[in-house]
Amino acid sequence: MTSRSQELEVTDGAIRVLLADDQELVRRGFAALLASEPGIEVVGEVGDGAQAVAEVRRTRPDVVLMDIRMPRMDGLQATRAICGDARLGAVKVLVLTTFALDEYIYDALRAGASGFLLKDTPPQLLIEAITAAAAGDVLISPTVTKRLVADFVRRPVIRPGEPSLLDVLSDREREVLVEVARGKTNAEIAEWLGMSPLTAKTHVSRILGKLNARDRAQLVIIGYETGLVSPGE
Repeated sequence: MTSRSQELEVTDGAIRVLLADDQELVRRGFAALLASEPGIEVVGEVGDGAQAVAEVRRTRPDVVLMDIRMPRMDGLQATRAICGDARLGAVKVLVLTTFALDEYIYDALRAGASGFLLKDTPPQLLIEAITAAAAGDVLISPTVTKRLVADFVRRPVIRPGEPSLLDVLSDREREVLVEVARGKTNAEIAEWLGMSPLTAKTHVSRILGKLNARDRAQLVIIGYETGLVSPGE
């Protein structure tokens, strides 16, 4: 498998991105797209999950664009390895796939992925997803969101003792968590609950800390799995 690392003098404040895909043409296409975007730097390209983990440890990017189906180590295994390493806590993984009904969608988010997009996602949405992931937010393709909701409808899961998980939250924080699970941004939460965007952001940060969640994607999962939010609401 090929690996093309780039020793770049990264612009101050730029979002550093690592590309992981076993198709070289796909990688080069993403690299060309991102290279034309101010504020984003591609720090490397790899062709499988094992190389992705190694390059993440070496280059410490802000965001990894991770394909799911790759040789040696697939993107799901690589995501688990990266997100499960406390030393790489600042690295966000954005999963890209060709398959709208990929069975790994849910597992990738559980593993710590900060977003999930299809490879035919419009360029602007991809840029927004990278920016959101780097900022600790999550952006999931509408098609994928429908898939996740359908999955919860088909097999709702409430883990043993889960209701107590939310006992650490105040009533206001529960209200905010509901809106996060519904996919609202901080600005939308602020407008809906009658607070400032800064207050909404503060609540989300506190919820992340109290629930020991990596990012908003995991808060969405917690909201559904605890029954705080029901599919179709």
